[in-house]
Amino acid sequence: MVKGEIPAKKIYENKNILVIEDINPKAKIHLLIFPKRHTASSINQNAADQAVGEVFAATRTLARKFKVEKSGYRVVVNHGSDAGQSVSHIHFHFLAGEKLKDI
Repeated sequence: MVKGEIPAKKIYENKNILVIEDINPKAKIHLLIFPKRHTASSINQNAADQAVGEVFAATRTLARKFKVEKSGYRVVVNHGSDAGQSVSHIHFHFLAGEKLKDI
């Protein structure tokens, strides 16, 4: 998706991150935020990597774009198959647009 080899509906992009719609949404608004630099999972993330900061900057942009900055949104990262990580590239789920179930 980051390389453009897999079709995806792009919502937002800058030089370091890509945001697309999830093809199997779990909420009214379900977006995936990918750092473009490949990292397999959160455990491989370097603390000095600026991409994570950019991910959270993008969540603010998305919250304003979808008008959920006041009603709320959830950001989730899964690590490993037991947590539901099905793509071997770190990504964050942005969920919003409705009352979300407690976790």
